[in-house]
Amino acid sequence: MRSIIERYNKQKEEHQQLLNPASEVKFWQKEAASLRKELQYLQECHRQLMGEELSGLSVKDLQNLENQLEMSLKGVRIKKDQILTDEIKDLKRKGNLIYQENLGLHSKVELVSQENSELHEVYGKQNVDEVNRVSQAPYTVGNAYDLHAPIRLQLSQPHPHNREELGKSMKLGLQLQ
Repeated sequence: MRSIIERYNKQKEEHQQLLNPASEVKFWQKEAASLRKELQYLQECHRQLMGEELSGLSVKDLQNLENQLEMSLKGVRIKKDQILTDEIKDLKRKGNLIYQENLGLHSKVELVSQENSELHEVYGKQNVDEVNRVSQAPYTVGNAYDLHAPIRLQLSQPHPHNREELGKSMKLGLQLQ
């Protein structure tokens, strides 16, 4: 309560002084002097934190400076660990999404492979040339490729580079023949 009353009285005095131009100049001179002192103190603290001008410090001051540096370093390490942890979580999430996409593509390739083998059974019994002749329009230009030949896809599983990466590394294993 006492500090609040003191602050009120100080503000009241400063307000009254600002009404008088001569006292306003004195107020700003005091304010500038106090800011210069604060700037010098901060510059001295900065130099000490940088390891400069330590010769005039006592052992207790040096210990306080060391504790302050250790606390600052601890804060930096905590922030770094948090950033790395967040990045690891994000990369794991992205890896899981890629893995799920790979599984989906793997099942689609299996389905296409199954359809391919069924088509191969159906069209393998017929003469491919005969099918091509019947299916071409009379006034089309052929490109010397067999458009009705079945496409052969081969599915291969991803292989990690070493045993520790098993399950971690993901590769699309689609090969066209």
